[in-house]
Formats: sequence, structure tokens, C-alpha cells
Amino acid sequence: MTDQLKRAINAAKTEQPNTEQAKATGIASSSAGDQNFDMSESSYKTSHTAVRKARRFAMQGLYEWLVTDRRFDIDGKLGWKDNAPHDIAARTRATNAMHTVHIGYYHEMMRDIPEQIEALDVLISQHLDRDINKLDTVEHAILLIGAYELQNRLEIPYKVVLDEAMKLNNHFGATDAHKLINAVLDKMAVELREVEVQADTKANLRTSQKTAAKPVVKTDTNTDNTTDTRSIEEKPTASNKPRISANNTNVKRNSASKASANISDFKASKKDNAKKDDITSDEKSQD
Repeated sequence: MTDQLKRAINAAKTEQPNTEQAKATGIASSSAGDQNFDMSESSYKTSHTAVRKARRFAMQGLYEWLVTDRRFDIDGKLGWKDNAPHDIAARTRATNAMHTVHIGYYHEMMRDIPEQIEALDVLISQHLDRDINKLDTVEHAILLIGAYELQNRLEIPYKVVLDEAMKLNNHFGATDAHKLINAVLDKMAVELREVEVQADTKANLRTSQKTAAKPVVKTDTNTDNTTDTRSIEEKPTASNKPRISANNTNVKRNSASKASANISDFKASKKDNAKKDDITSDEKSQD
């Protein structure tokens, strides 16, 4: 009986490490399997800058995929395909500091855009003046990200999508490529975000009408940059009396000639009174 207990104890000790190893293997396999990423997950950096960095890494990853597996798929060289999008994403995370990047959105774009490549290329081709295979690979990758966000990420305003595409082109693309990218995404926004574009157009129209309705105050000035004296003369003063300008010739003033005339009249009247007094005195003496 004692020997059986010893054998049972030894068997339990040997099975315990195997069980722990199996659990660890199961956890590792589940973490390496398919994962669903959400932009709202709190474990990732979700700031505007983190999302912008995710777009940059996704653009580089899509570029690598387009010139390798995607090109081999189009050319029928399926045996050369050995650079899947998830492998590119794994290498990128292993060789770059991704702590400031929205990892969830990066993985979402690297997973969903290759899966939707046929439909996204159809959307892009409708607004191109050339075959999509003749596009520059950087421009193609930027347009894929813009088309994906316009169609699937409705919470991102269409103007933000266009602006971020321009920033990607400024960072990676050619000098004049922004004209093509902006034209294609702008037409695509009218098709995919019709309600949003119309609302934005109406808001801009109302703003321009309000600006045009504001009265413009103009001040009349002479050629020598001096203000018109007429406007100064017409302004009432604090005592409600009109201000008299020195240049106004219609205003009458008391001059020195009028004062001298008054003095001469006073002297003449005084002489007349003296003559009257002399006449009356002579009449009395005769009597």
C-alpha cells in the first residue's frame, strides 16, 4: 500500500509540469491567433497623433505588400508569394518603437485593406484618368487608405481624411502627386459622404452670405489725406451749437468800422443836442 502511494505521488509530480507547460502553450497560441482590434480600446494610444502614425506605418506596409505579394498575384506568380500583410505587420512591430502608435488601427488597416483591395480599387478607378496599374505605388497606397476611411470610418470627417492623405503624400509622395490624390478623394467623398458634403457646402454658403451682408463703412478723404472740413462743420458741439469754421465766409462778424460808426453817431447826436440848447437860451434872452 505504501509503495502504491509513493508511485501515485511521483506520477502527480511529473504530470504537474506538463500541465503548466500545456497551459502556457495554449495561452501563447491563442495570443498568436486571429485578433480583432478596435479603435476605442483603451490599451492603445488613441490620440490624433497616434492615429496619424498608424496611417504612416500602414502606408509603408501596404507599399511593401503592393510591390511583392500583390504584384505576384496580379502577374500570376503565386509561387513567389511569401510576404503576407500580417507578416509585414509583425516585422514592423518587432523592428520599430510602436509605443506611440495606435496599434489597433494599424492592424485593422493592414488586415482590412488587403482583404477589400478589389472593391477599393474599383472605387478609385471610377475617378481616375488612367489605369490603376499605372499609378505610382505610393499614390496607390495613399488612395487605398483614403478610400477605406471614407467608406468604412464614417466617424472620421471627410475633410480630415483628405487632409491626412495630403500629409502622407508630403511625407512619402512626389511633389505634384497631391493634385491627383486630392481630386480623386474629393470626388469619392461626394459619392460616399453625400449628406456630409452637402451639409458642409450649405454651412459655407451661409457664412459667405453673412459676410457679404455686413455694411462696409467708408470715410471720405481728400487727395492730400486730410478729412473733409464739411463733415466737421456739420457735427454739433456739446452745447448743441454749430461749430464755426474759419473758412466759412458766410458768417458775419462785428468789425472795428461798425464800432467807429457808432461813436460818430453818438458825437453827432451830442452836437445836435448842444445846438438845441443854444437856441432855447437865445429865445429866452430876447424875451
